Amino acid sequence: MLISRYSAPDFNPYGDESPDDPDVLWAAPVAASGVRAVVALPGSKSLTNRELVLSALADAPSRLRAPLHSRDTALMIEALRSLGVGIEEVAGTGDFGPDLVISPADELTGSTTIDCGLAGTVMRFLPPVAGLALGPTTFDGDEGARRRPMATTISSLRDLGVDINDDARAALPFTVHGTGAVRGGAITIDATLTSQFVSGLLLAAARFDDGLDLLHDGERLPSQPHIEMTIATLAQRGVEVQQPETGHWIVSPGTIAAADVAIEPDLSNAAPFLAAALVTGGSVTIPGWPAETTQVGDDLLDLLPLFGATVERDGDSVTVTGGDGIRGVTLDLSTGGELVPNLVALAALADGPSEFTGIGHIRHHETDRLAALAAEINGLGGRVTELEDGLRIEPAPLHGGVWKSYADHRMATTGAIIGLAVPGVEIHDIATTAKTLPQFPQLWHAMLGNGAGEVGTSSVRTDGVIDLPELGTGSSA
Repeated sequence: MLISRYSAPDFNPYGDESPDDPDVLWAAPVAASGVRAVVALPGSKSLTNRELVLSALADAPSRLRAPLHSRDTALMIEALRSLGVGIEEVAGTGDFGPDLVISPADELTGSTTIDCGLAGTVMRFLPPVAGLALGPTTFDGDEGARRRPMATTISSLRDLGVDINDDARAALPFTVHGTGAVRGGAITIDATLTSQFVSGLLLAAARFDDGLDLLHDGERLPSQPHIEMTIATLAQRGVEVQQPETGHWIVSPGTIAAADVAIEPDLSNAAPFLAAALVTGGSVTIPGWPAETTQVGDDLLDLLPLFGATVERDGDSVTVTGGDGIRGVTLDLSTGGELVPNLVALAALADGPSEFTGIGHIRHHETDRLAALAAEINGLGGRVTELEDGLRIEPAPLHGGVWKSYADHRMATTGAIIGLAVPGVEIHDIATTAKTLPQFPQLWHAMLGNGAGEVGTSSVRTDGVIDLPELGTGSSA
């Protein structure tokens, strides 16, 4: 079964309710047998938002082919437009929406307010850009965004000569008083809580008057593949990032080249679908898997066999096949924190104990993911213990119940994975998956064979609501 452009059930899998309403419980479908599906996925959020920022700062117009259209990217687009950047949707060949043509502003202008939603890439990548704009730019976001770490972004920009008013909160909301230029120079930061502190500065560094000499001084540096992604996207646009030692980056002042960029599929969003192959003893194929990539989702090809999966590559397609059960694992996932929730779902269904470490930083993602995972799995009868920097999961029979998503897209998809094997799991706010994968509910049902009618383009709003096309009527699955 091919699941491609907006492939979705031709009946309404939500009954009389729409997933647009976060208070509606979504009945996670149970797999009746092993899945057999080909699941095509939209573009990478991490790549799309990096390329949007670089395109806005480039020396000429750029084009992004097959970009992601989701809440996080919609927030980034609206934010850049408010700073004077031209962004136009144009017809493309991608299956999940139009291409984007980005025209840099002759002069970035502030005097605006940027809604970050819950997007770390917006709240940490754009303040340096706002420093290059002329006039004040206020940053705010969802209630949960005000709890996300921002102190390093604020202090680092101050050290680079940018005037920021945060009323001593060291968090959202705050105002960047841009003067049209950022001095730049040498600074030391602590990026222990998130690699986005580093990426946000590197993306704009070539536009600083004195460039950037950035040193990390902290307990550890999490999610290093995301920094490597940032460095690779810069290199493709003619910006060299020197790394004299681990945790030290130097960028000379210069121009950022325009580019015509094809966005890779989001490999981290492949995780729940590939996990479904293990849970159901089936097989799932993801087409368009790049031969080489900086996406951390590529680690799934090495991680899933540890749980008992078989992985095969055929050209640009990757197929994961489940076995006779799911094995427990012991993993340090310090480089791949965003994969943790979905992998923990597999551990909760495994036949042996598992332990995940090196992931204390994911307490500061969309929610405290360690606490949330422990609470929700234990609420279904599981046995999860929080560690200082991880989780221990012991086998236990699970039962149905309400699964809270905490406005976290990966928590929502984790509940769906468990629901494949556990009847009666109901997910609160499945629409939060619009953050990076608005089509998740449709793709999930279609993967399970619950109809596969062709559906038109869905509209993603910056408030996180999915404007779904009509799916017809019928009972919920």
